[in-house]
Amino acid sequence: MDWFAENPWLAWLGLALILAAIEAATVDFVFLMLAGGAAVGAGASAIGVAFPGQVIIAVVVAGLLLLLVRPIITKKLMVAEASHGIGASGLVGRSGRVLQAVTATDGRVKVGGETWSARTPQGSDTCQPGQEVRVVAIEGATVIVTGVTAGQKTE
Repeated sequence: MDWFAENPWLAWLGLALILAAIEAATVDFVFLMLAGGAAVGAGASAIGVAFPGQVIIAVVVAGLLLLLVRPIITKKLMVAEASHGIGASGLVGRSGRVLQAVTATDGRVKVGGETWSARTPQGSDTCQPGQEVRVVAIEGATVIVTGVTAGQKTE
């Protein structure tokens, strides 16, 4: 234990490594920012700053990293489901082709290479086989589609 008392920067470095290991398991960029603060605390210790100063420096740096750097990193690196249209919700707005006439109660369409049960919104016209349609909503395993009219831009 005397060794750590003589080399407190190693304790800070050990803390930084432990926090980095936790970050590897969580991938939330919080523990990485805390590890950055601990690493700066190790640097402060190595240049001879008193322990209370090391703690203050480590806490301030970790706080700044959390407030300033983490939002930038999460915006750039984290994949948001909504931004990439993953899953069924990603079909809304896409176009497809009618395979079996689509009415307000039943039908089949091909969207994104997959065949879906489909229906039109209440009061909409029937969509005929071969007609291009646009997905306006998803209800369970059924896509709600409307016919694409001339002049409408398709994907």
